[in-house]
Amino acid sequence: MAAAATGDPAVPDCRICGACCAYSREWPRLTLEDDEAIARIPPRLLDDAAGRMRCEGDRCLALAGEVGVATSCSIYEARPEVCRACEPGDDACTMARAHFGLG
Repeated sequence: MAAAATGDPAVPDCRICGACCAYSREWPRLTLEDDEAIARIPPRLLDDAAGRMRCEGDRCLALAGEVGVATSCSIYEARPEVCRACEPGDDACTMARAHFGLG
């Protein structure tokens, strides 16, 4: 496991991982965002009917790169609250990493 930006080798580096963004199409829900926050997200990335980010399979379309190799969020500054709440090494992170065999 690569060290996070903090340098702690026990904490996954999101810029390498990206597992949380490709784990489940149900995960990137828009539940706490107000209209202004949703307006900052490009419409092509929104699944309005489902109230979430648009996904291809289980992968959020805002995720760029290859899971476990190098990833980034194409809308990082405007990402939904659920994405902000997932912290490197927390239970959600650990579950998503395990799904991809990332330890």
